[in-house]
Amino acid sequence: MSSDPPARHYLPAALGSGAIKVVLVGCGGNGAQMLMGLASLDTALRAISSRSLDVTVVDDDIVSEANLGRQPFYRCDIGNSKARTLTERVNLAHGLAWTAVHGRAPEAAKLDGADILITCVDTASARRAIGAALVAGRSPPTYWMDLGNRAGDGQFILGCPNHEAEADHQLPPTVLEYFPEIADETLPDDAAPSCSMAEALERQSLFVNRVVASHALALLFDLIGRGSIGHAGAFINIATGQSVPIPLPIAA
Repeated sequence: MSSDPPARHYLPAALGSGAIKVVLVGCGGNGAQMLMGLASLDTALRAISSRSLDVTVVDDDIVSEANLGRQPFYRCDIGNSKARTLTERVNLAHGLAWTAVHGRAPEAAKLDGADILITCVDTASARRAIGAALVAGRSPPTYWMDLGNRAGDGQFILGCPNHEAEADHQLPPTVLEYFPEIADETLPDDAAPSCSMAEALERQSLFVNRVVASHALALLFDLIGRGSIGHAGAFINIATGQSVPIPLPIAA
């Protein structure tokens, strides 16, 4: 008795060479870890393929004392733009010319024309605003990866916004499609800033962002570097050590 082969999603041929345009929204807990990992991913892609990354980082926040320790900032960074500070540091370290935008997406950044949109935002309202901008745009990204976390667990999901299913397989859903409750505008946002590092550590585990971002980056490497993925994301609990993959849709 033979079983059906597991579903896989393959990188479109259009992204098979050249620079892949990435817009990273959010440069805080998850976003900062993603930015540093994207620099490593770019180095790997250049070594094994003709692909590279062209990244634009968007965030309207500044570094505070509460960010030290859990986010990759130093005391000398306090009061400076998160996006500009970390992007300049990555550019200097890796010889890149990535772009930083100190502002809030989607108003401050063009999402149309990007190949991959990565959102590391704190609230459902921010995801709704970005989703609405993608629907209104003429050329939505090929992929939308979203990361989120709570105190000791998190999730990431890679979907294809505003694309109809292809003939032979279903495209993975976006975060708004996978979690339709995000569309409920009556639900309150919970993104109160911490006033100190100690308070921040009470709200979130020290390494939860690194764990979630590392898994998300590994999925991106499989997709861009190796050409396909076997799952669309995962739920991760660092307290229990469990990781539950989000399966790809199977064509009817």
